[in-house]
Amino acid sequence: MPLALFALAVSAFGIGTTEFVMMGLLPNVADDLGTSVPTAGYLVSAYAIGVVIGAPLLTALGSRIPRKRMLLLLMALFVVGNLASALAPGFGWLIAGRVLAGLPHGAFFGVGAVVAARLVADGRQARAVATMFLGLTVANIVGVPAATLLGQHLGWRATFLVVTVIGLVAMAALARLIPYVPVDAHQSLGREVRALGNRQVLLGLLTAVFGFAGVFAVYSYLASMTTEAMGFGESSVTLVLALFGIGMTLGALIAGPLTDRALRPTLYGSLAVLTLVLAVFPFTVHNQAAALVAVVVLGAVGFTTTTPLQMLVMNHAHDAPTLASASNHAAFNLANAGGAWLGGVAIAAGWGWTSPALVGAVLTVVGLAIAVTAGVLDRTPSDRTPKGASRIVATGSPRTHTEEELSLSSSPASGS
Repeated sequence: MPLALFALAVSAFGIGTTEFVMMGLLPNVADDLGTSVPTAGYLVSAYAIGVVIGAPLLTALGSRIPRKRMLLLLMALFVVGNLASALAPGFGWLIAGRVLAGLPHGAFFGVGAVVAARLVADGRQARAVATMFLGLTVANIVGVPAATLLGQHLGWRATFLVVTVIGLVAMAALARLIPYVPVDAHQSLGREVRALGNRQVLLGLLTAVFGFAGVFAVYSYLASMTTEAMGFGESSVTLVLALFGIGMTLGALIAGPLTDRALRPTLYGSLAVLTLVLAVFPFTVHNQAAALVAVVVLGAVGFTTTTPLQMLVMNHAHDAPTLASASNHAAFNLANAGGAWLGGVAIAAGWGWTSPALVGAVLTVVGLAIAVTAGVLDRTPSDRTPKGASRIVATGSPRTHTEEELSLSSSPASGS
């Protein structure tokens, strides 16, 4: 795999840390700012709202900006948002900081996925995209637990200051390692918007919204479930979060090869297993060992859905995949916001700390139904991904740009 994918993975590590660390810090933030845990859960939704707004808006505004420069600008906005969160004087300002930090998320992964796909040979695009997402999963093994531990001992503001530094390191990696990737001469915002209107793209986005909401219905309150339902102490929260991250990493590792081989079966299977895991999750908390195993499996099957969904919308957007790819992350964060909100509603209604898992199982069933419906409707041979290959190769181009071609323009003199 090209070294440039490392820069994308480092950036994903920073984004993943700031996105998911709030789940582990909800009790601390709620106590410090004088609010309840369900109310503090709005901070999870605030970040997601930023992603939903920023993904299409920033992608559209940057449609004519060379890809490397666009990635650097988006990461700079990420740094500003996290610094604003660290310095927020109150809950309202922290909400605003979280929205700001979320704005570049979807656009970054949308552009990053297209760049990653252009760096590798045909048939390995899903693995390249999954490699970028490994940074997101590693953040849940190392970044989120470490940042949560830091927040518990030095305060949640220290966590966001450290994430700000990670963002600066990511910018340096992008500047050094990403080759110059020009915008295709035929690319236009109109073409991107038309691609977004493809029926299969829209169904893929809906699948992400409902199918992934179940994961966030549980993960948003995992810290509280650890202490209130599983019977662990606060010091064990970082361990539980790390186990979830290990599961996510396992899911990312298997998702790439499986998606390259059989996209829709991978999607169907992961959503079906995710529904089952969510349904049995409330029954595992009565045994601590079983609960920990369930956390790992939940992370694994939950994240196995992300790569096939990403490749699905990119494939059906054909030669204008950037906006569709970014919108997919907006869909995932709608799932984030909706799952966190519905999970909080279930807890506030007195249904118990594990009730979000059952809410999530219902949501995932809806996502699976949408995915199967999309598969049945996908009858046009030209709209299908050939077995054993991922069709998307480049924005506005019918072939893959090899690493050697891109490296010719990767020197500092080539610009960004």
